[in-house]
Amino acid sequence: GATVFFETETEKPDAKVRWQSNTKDLVSGDKYVIKANGNKHSLTIQAVTKEDGTAYAVIAGGSKVKFDLKVKEKVMEEVKLEEAQGGAGDPAAPAATDTVAPEEAPAPAETPAAADTTPAAPQPGANIQAHDIPGFDGENINFVAKVNAASLLKKPTIKWFKGKWMDLASKSGKNLQLKELYDRNSKVYTFEMQIIAAKPSFAGAYRCEVSSRDKFDSCNFDLTVHGGSVDGSEEAGELDFSALLKKSASKSQVKSEPDEDVWEILQKAKASEYEKIAFQYGITDLRGMLKRLKKMKKEEKKSEAFLKKLDPAYQVEKGHKMKLCIEVANEDVDVKWLKNGQEIQSTGRYIFESVGNKRYLTINHCSLSDDATYTCVVGEEKCTTELFVKEPPVTITSNLEDQMVMKGERVELECEVSEEGATVKWEKDGVELTRDESFKYRFKKDGRKHVLIINEATKEDCGHYTVKTNGGESMAELMVSEKELEVYQNIADLTVKAKDEAVFKCEVSDETVKGIWYKNGVEVKADTRTHITHIGRIHKLTIDDVKPEDQGDYTFVPEGYAFNLSAKLNFLEVKIDYVPRQDPPKIHLDCMGHTADSTIVVVAGNKLRLDVPITGDPAPTVVWTKGEKVKLLGDGRLHVESTKGHCIFTIEGADKQDEGLYSVIVRNPAGEDKADINVKVVDPPSAPRILSVGEDSCVVQWDPPKSDGGNPIIGYVLERKKKKSYRWMRLNFDPYTDTTYEAKRMIEGVEYEMRVYAVNAIGMSCHSAASQPFIPVAPTSEPIGLCVDDISDTTISLKWRTPEHLGSSELDGYGVEYCKEGSDEWVPAFEGLTERTSVIIRDLPTGEKMQFRVRAYNMAGPSAPTSLAQAVTIREIMQKPKIWIPRNLRQTLIKKVEETINLVIPFQGKPRPVITWSKDGEPLNPKQVSVRNSDTDTILFIRKSERKDSGKYEVKLQIENVEDTASISIQIVDLPGSPEKLKIMDVWGFNVALEWKPPKDNGNCEITGYMVQKADKKTMEWYTVYELYRRTNCVVADLIMGNEYIFRIYAVNMVGLSLEPSLHLFICSSGFEYKPPTYKEHDFSEAPKFTHPLVSRSVIAGYNATLSCSVRGIPKPKVTWYKNKMDISNEAKYRMFSKQGVLTLEIRKPCSFDGGVYMCKAVNASGEDAVECKLEIRRKYP
Repeated sequence: GATVFFETETEKPDAKVRWQSNTKDLVSGDKYVIKANGNKHSLTIQAVTKEDGTAYAVIAGGSKVKFDLKVKEKVMEEVKLEEAQGGAGDPAAPAATDTVAPEEAPAPAETPAAADTTPAAPQPGANIQAHDIPGFDGENINFVAKVNAASLLKKPTIKWFKGKWMDLASKSGKNLQLKELYDRNSKVYTFEMQIIAAKPSFAGAYRCEVSSRDKFDSCNFDLTVHGGSVDGSEEAGELDFSALLKKSASKSQVKSEPDEDVWEILQKAKASEYEKIAFQYGITDLRGMLKRLKKMKKEEKKSEAFLKKLDPAYQVEKGHKMKLCIEVANEDVDVKWLKNGQEIQSTGRYIFESVGNKRYLTINHCSLSDDATYTCVVGEEKCTTELFVKEPPVTITSNLEDQMVMKGERVELECEVSEEGATVKWEKDGVELTRDESFKYRFKKDGRKHVLIINEATKEDCGHYTVKTNGGESMAELMVSEKELEVYQNIADLTVKAKDEAVFKCEVSDETVKGIWYKNGVEVKADTRTHITHIGRIHKLTIDDVKPEDQGDYTFVPEGYAFNLSAKLNFLEVKIDYVPRQDPPKIHLDCMGHTADSTIVVVAGNKLRLDVPITGDPAPTVVWTKGEKVKLLGDGRLHVESTKGHCIFTIEGADKQDEGLYSVIVRNPAGEDKADINVKVVDPPSAPRILSVGEDSCVVQWDPPKSDGGNPIIGYVLERKKKKSYRWMRLNFDPYTDTTYEAKRMIEGVEYEMRVYAVNAIGMSCHSAASQPFIPVAPTSEPIGLCVDDISDTTISLKWRTPEHLGSSELDGYGVEYCKEGSDEWVPAFEGLTERTSVIIRDLPTGEKMQFRVRAYNMAGPSAPTSLAQAVTIREIMQKPKIWIPRNLRQTLIKKVEETINLVIPFQGKPRPVITWSKDGEPLNPKQVSVRNSDTDTILFIRKSERKDSGKYEVKLQIENVEDTASISIQIVDLPGSPEKLKIMDVWGFNVALEWKPPKDNGNCEITGYMVQKADKKTMEWYTVYELYRRTNCVVADLIMGNEYIFRIYAVNMVGLSLEPSLHLFICSSGFEYKPPTYKEHDFSEAPKFTHPLVSRSVIAGYNATLSCSVRGIPKPKVTWYKNKMDISNEAKYRMFSKQGVLTLEIRKPCSFDGGVYMCKAVNASGEDAVECKLEIRRKYP
């Protein structure tokens, strides 16, 4: 019912001010009275109601201020929590709570004032006292906590709980609102929890917790709601978390909820109450919990191995520690712990403990993967429990902030959530934002930070942006304003005579702004007498041969801006006297827009035009001088033009030498007149220099202009653009006074250019030359894993791994430096950079302690260095000799005669050991065997091995009195000799029995078998009877009576067959002579014939082309390829293939000259055939 008055002041008295309520503009009327008196503006709200208690804002230009209005009933009184004092009297409660209750409520015993609390230094021994806070059904109740943050480095975190662990942040809505404020002067944070329309079901125990890094404090209090009853109905409200678990004997007071376990409640509850209990305790996986509950309700038999089993279920918050405990009957028994049926191994997260007959399983830093079934097994018995890991809701820890930007600027709305990798949803005016094809919105996620990026803001982007998580939301308003248009030169009133020329001229700050000219409110159209021009920032309206009807008010209105420029044209009537007379000349110098001393400023490179009105009768003569010299017109840049009533002096492309004092002298017989004009030429600033670049920023510097144009430089305006773009974007709208500027919000890896304008009281200069193109890029992270690989008396070998983060720029290389211990003088190990990740540094002082470091270099410069953990002493370390025999040499090495033997034996040992080779205890023959040694291995080399090279080779390493030996067996094998004494032992029927003796020379290896062959003396064609036959006797069957046979036998070993066989001649007993029948041989010859012809093709130049066909013929025909009837068989450009009768011609990267008629011709003894096709070559780029 009261009247509220708000007042604000603005810098400018004519500023336009808007008042808003809930982002809606207010209009002056009976309810709201809006007044403006100079730079003071006020808002009056008549007859305030509860609906007026909301958020308000006042907006003036680009500034916006928000404020809240709270409306209380007249019958309400404040009840505040008393802060509990510890033994030392220090504050221990982190929150003081304000509660508003009706007048009829019974007052508590004490009503102390709210106290500021500081969580930076909580007293662990403080006694925190809980209070009963009374309230009435349907009223609003506020709890206020104030935290003194004078000694805190960052914003404290506050949490509100109801009952044992129910976090109220996730229940924010129509019945619960959470707010926070910060007073920069007192450095006090104010956190408020408001319960709207309280109900008896909201009564219970509440807790406020505040924390800052490793410091923590809390306060408990009870809320009692009078005037209603507690029930479990659905109309109890959003905060009815425990109504189903409470029973109230009286309607006047509700006790706080008991500390009960959720599993015990579910076990005792009815099936119809499961959903209400799940809503009350924030259970999301109710179906999974009921499945586990069903298993838990099974009756368990009495166990002989367990004295105390695990509880049916346990619950723990994510990130906390959980400890499971059982008691066993036998103290010496071993137990096994299982997770989802798999045995758990002891690690840093899982710890097993055994204390007497108790067995513990501790799980550190519980995560969602630990939500499982755990089983403890003792012998053949086991007990099982369910562990539930509660994941807290994702809350917004850093809210969005309102922003006001200029049109075309980049916008970044940033917030921070409580969990990394969380999913958030962005909305604009209630509509969800997604990635569209225009890429207008970009969503960036960096750890817990989430950023919404709008590259170029427009007026359509104005609105309220909301970021939502499953635990809260944050809203901010974005306002986009047009750039203010500055007027450098206004249009002036003119008084002209008949048939004279009238010129209205104005100059604005934006070259791209168009405008419309009006005369007495009617738009002016261009015709033969009226000319409208727009050149750069200058707009002109020129009227030739002025007539009386041209008199009036002329207005110029810039398009898109709510202001105009006005001037008046006065027509001067001239009465002609017939009495001839002479008027002395007169110069009418117009200096509007310039300084009082007639100084004209022109930007270097622009046109200088001096238009001087003159009068006199007869027409005077005009002379222009600079200093004492008359300006001649021989220079092509100078022009003098005289018209009736005007004298115009023009210099094309003004430069520094044109600066000075110019004089114009007019003479006629009646006299003369003179005027001086001072011309200043302003140089643009020098091209900016890029001093340094970062990941999304750069530091640019420039030199002031050589001339300030007679007015001091008040600042500079900078612009930037992408290298491949034509659009320059302004970085600052207010003049920047320094000559070094840091430009931000650039995209890493994109090439940019910068330029700068100088600004003085007269206006802006032309832009400077563009800077050298640059790319914002950040240095890489430091190399990792730097360690010593090897060391000697004067050298050291270092190695490392590439950096984890390389950024958008390529890695140029690495720089290695070293210095003596205790010195800060780092010396480069070598000139330039190395691309390898290992290096050997030589010529180091022996015995000196040295420190080494490595940097990674890219376009942005060096990264942070990575150094060795401690200094290294340059001294070779004694290392015992050790020979490493390769696996393939640990058994006998078998080689064939004349094969090359190359044995590489690696070893270790420092200093370099003495290496000695021997064979069967004798020194090696240097003519037959070569030995080469290095620091890490020794090589035994035999170019052509012989049988005598077989034996046992020994190598010995010796360093002072320490040695190591190893042996290698080599076996040189050759072909075996011929079997001996082949003879016929028996003959029967068509069979003969043969026998022989093994060869004397087995080739230095085992005889693996014999090959037995026979041949008829008539044909002398050998047939193999046995191959790899192991015995020295055999039976040859299937002989023909009366034929003579020759038998031969080869010995076989791992090398092959013996060079000479053992032969024997045998005559089988006589019989009838068989004459085989004769047959006429069939003629299979066939003339060539193409079964698939060539196909004409059109191909693109530069790409390989193929032509294919198929042919058949017996015998195989000879194929020849022709191009335009010229044989191309021997040209390197063409490749011919033939496979199973398919013929292919490949033309490598054909050009336009390779087009034509191709022919394939096949010829054999029976005839010939040919096919042809056309090949067209098209240009690669039409």
